[in-house]
Amino acid sequence: MKGRKIGGHGTLKVSKSTVEKQKTPLGGYPEEVRLETRGNQGAQTGGTAAEKESGDVRLVYTSDLLSWVLERSNLKRAYEQVVRNKGSHGMDGMTVTQLKPYLQENWEQIKSQLLAGKYKPTAVRRVEIPKPDGGIRLLGIPTVLDRMIQQAIAQILNGVFDHTFSESSYGFRKGRSAHDAIEAAREHISEGYRTVVDMDLEKFFDRVNHDKLMSLIARRVGDKWLLKLIRSYLESGIMINGVAVASDEGVPQGGNLSPLLSNIMLDELDKELEKRGHRFVRYADDCNIYVKSKRAGQRVYASIKTYLETKLKLNINEGKSAVASPIRRKFLGFSFYYKRGGEPAIRIHQKSYQRLKEKVRRITNRNWGVSMEYRLKKLAELTNGWVNYFGVADGINNLQRLDEWIRRRLRACIWKQWKRIRTRYNKLQKLGIDKSKAWEYANTRKGYWRIANSPILSCSITNQRLEQRGFKSLVNRYQVVH
Repeated sequence: MKGRKIGGHGTLKVSKSTVEKQKTPLGGYPEEVRLETRGNQGAQTGGTAAEKESGDVRLVYTSDLLSWVLERSNLKRAYEQVVRNKGSHGMDGMTVTQLKPYLQENWEQIKSQLLAGKYKPTAVRRVEIPKPDGGIRLLGIPTVLDRMIQQAIAQILNGVFDHTFSESSYGFRKGRSAHDAIEAAREHISEGYRTVVDMDLEKFFDRVNHDKLMSLIARRVGDKWLLKLIRSYLESGIMINGVAVASDEGVPQGGNLSPLLSNIMLDELDKELEKRGHRFVRYADDCNIYVKSKRAGQRVYASIKTYLETKLKLNINEGKSAVASPIRRKFLGFSFYYKRGGEPAIRIHQKSYQRLKEKVRRITNRNWGVSMEYRLKKLAELTNGWVNYFGVADGINNLQRLDEWIRRRLRACIWKQWKRIRTRYNKLQKLGIDKSKAWEYANTRKGYWRIANSPILSCSITNQRLEQRGFKSLVNRYQVVH
């Protein structure tokens, strides 16, 4: 077998029995060659090659990663992921349903441009999402074609980088979740680290330094064409009022590659915290460091703030960051409390309840002219996801109060839909209310919210009847997932 260059540094000579070729990446890792670590005759790897120890086997990645990105099975996975994600169109107006016929007609030309380093991504479409605190989150939505290419890049680079990330990093990583992060935080508190340095990075996705980020990627990626393509996505620009504005910093939130790039950037912070021996949990740009005293927390806060500003060119949001007890802080929508005996437990933060109620108010707005079936369907979609996420926390008493409040709002909606006196009278009778009471309430001048709390509606539009129509109790679902 002829020698093959690895990462542009030297030649690797191996016998035929040593090499195990694969048509597709194994677990997302581009396996060019598989070598036994003992007796790997003269294997050479340069500073740009990525390596992973796996038992007695070392996986060596060449610098020719763009060919793996454009490999058919990888592109197929990327396309399927983009279709599953659905999402809005980019600046060209193309939807996910239009992507397949477009690729069938144009892919060979696009692939040639990618391989030649001549492909130019389209500027992202700027979307402003209101934050609960009154601010605005800026999303950049790439075209569906660029989302597919970014997804293909991310699938390969995840294999190169993910195994190098800290065990204390939980955001946007396969097999890890916000629930794992919050449980890790609870364990740190349980072990006596009862002060948290809660660090909020100011507009992190908008402030990432491109040169610093690219230098971190180039440590493990030696393919200059792939590096050029990633840089072009960082600098693709933002379309504002029909004008493309260049971007010289930041990673657009909304791109398929952005989560991985944020982890690559913030892995430097993770490694620094590990080197200093700190206990911490990071989920994307939310980082909590756990220490044993407030004085220690203040020292850590000042030191890490300096590190972030000087080394990573990132700023701390002073208004949202603090050194405090974990029970007074919000992390991923959760917080903590101490049970009798001092053991910490997970609870739902009050702001998470407030956000849920704001969304429920919009769905159960009596002036929203939709059918009750559609209203209940949207309510179920909202509350199902909410309970599945927050079901790991203690909070059944609050959920009981939420159930009562939501039922009252639904009864007010139904009462308004009945409108006419005769309709109300007939509906109440059919639901078991005697004629005199039905006539009395049909003619009431009480407001919708007040009448919704009356014994008459509680006895006619019962909890069981609301459930039959589609409203599923939060408490019942919580008991299933908790």
